[in-house]
Amino acid sequence: MKVAIIGAGISGLYIGWKLAEQGNQVTIFEKRPEIGKMVCSGLFSEKLFDFIPKNHIQDLIENRIDYTLIHFPRKTLKVNFKKSFWVISHYELDRRVAALAEKAGVKIFLNLGLKNEDFNGLLKDYDRVIGCDGPLSVIRKGLNLPDPKFQLGLQGFTIGSSRANFVETWPTKHGFFWKIPKSKITEYGIIEEPKSAIVLLEKYIRDFNLDLLGRQSALVPQGLVLSNNKAFALCGDSMGLTKPWSGGGVIWSLTAGNLLLKNFPDFVKYNNSMKKFFRPQIIFSKLAKRVLYFSGNNLFFLLPKNYKIEGDFFLWRK
Repeated sequence: MKVAIIGAGISGLYIGWKLAEQGNQVTIFEKRPEIGKMVCSGLFSEKLFDFIPKNHIQDLIENRIDYTLIHFPRKTLKVNFKKSFWVISHYELDRRVAALAEKAGVKIFLNLGLKNEDFNGLLKDYDRVIGCDGPLSVIRKGLNLPDPKFQLGLQGFTIGSSRANFVETWPTKHGFFWKIPKSKITEYGIIEEPKSAIVLLEKYIRDFNLDLLGRQSALVPQGLVLSNNKAFALCGDSMGLTKPWSGGGVIWSLTAGNLLLKNFPDFVKYNNSMKKFFRPQIIFSKLAKRVLYFSGNNLFFLLPKNYKIEGDFFLWRK
C-alpha cells in the first residue's frame, strides 16, 4: 500500500522503516530542515533494544543509569530499575533510525510540513495516512479531535559530569525537577504545568546555584487521543502518548507503533487495541503517581527507603 507518514520523529521513522520492510511504499514528510529531536533528556530503558537492535546504536550510548533518587522534603527514596536505563542522544537516535528507514526504501522529504488545506487531499495519493506530527498535530486537528493536556518541559546543562549511574529528581506539585549525568555535561530540567514551569525552574537554579546553559523547551502532551477513521491514524506525541509519571514517550510510542504494524492496514482494530492496552496503563500510572507524591509529602515515615520498579509499564505486560 502507499502510505504517507507526517512527521519524521522516532515514531514516524520507526513505523515507516517497518512498513517498508513489509513491502509497502512509504513516504515521510517532515516540516523541519533536518531530522533529529533536540529537546529531550535521552533517557531510554533497555526495552529500546527490543525495537532497535543494540548493534545499530551501541556507539550512541553515553551513560548507564541503574536507579533514581526521589528527594521529598523529609525523605529520599531510592528507586531501582529492574532493567537499566541508557543515556542516548535523541537527535542521533532519530538520524540512525532515519538511515535504517531509507535503506528499507522509505522516501523522506524535509521542509515539507503539512498545511491545514492539504489535509483532505492526502487520500488522493495515499491509501493510508499516519500522523506522527507532534503535540500540535495537524492530522489530529484535521480529524477534528480534541487536544491532549499539555505540560511544559524545560532543560539546560552544566559543563562536566560525575559519570554517576543514577539520576535525581525533586517532585513538584504536578511534575518534578531532574538531574541527569551524561558523558560531558550534566542535564537539569523540569516538567510542570506551563503556567508554573518557568518560575519553578528559576527557583531550583537559585537553590542549587546553577549556571544553566543551552536552555530549551518543549510541550509534553499527555492523554490518549484516538480516532476511528479508517484511513487516518495517530501515533506518538500526536495522540498524547507519554508516561504520566515522567513525560517520557519513546518506549510507549514504539509499543504503539508495533500495535499499528500488527493491525495494519486496519486502523479501527489498531485504535481498539490501543484502548485495551494503554488506557489501563494510564489510569493505573496516574493513580500510582498521586499515591507516591501524597505519601512522600505527608506519610513519608511509612515509605521504605528502597523500591524496585519496571520503568516503562507499571502494569504487567507480555
